[in-house]
Amino acid sequence: MRVSQDKVNKLAHVVLDALKQAEEVEFIEDPNTIRQEARKLLMDLFMAEARLDLAARQKIESQKRIIQEGTQEWDILYRKYYNEEVKKLGI
Repeated sequence: MRVSQDKVNKLAHVVLDALKQAEEVEFIEDPNTIRQEARKLLMDLFMAEARLDLAARQKIESQKRIIQEGTQEWDILYRKYYNEEVKKLGI
């Protein structure tokens, strides 16, 4: 899933706001630095998800016969291959 830069920035702000409201959290860094790190982590997460998606799609495309996206068979294979890729990462 592609997420725009604006949406990632908004999510980073939401994370920072949630941390500010948590009584258990004490800031030792500048809030802007924390927001930027949250943004970086979110971008890394979205890029990793895109790589998993691509790997699953490539496995489906490598089948001997054509499997149409949107069919039940395609959905089952996509979930299977996606989960295999996730397991490779140890998640």
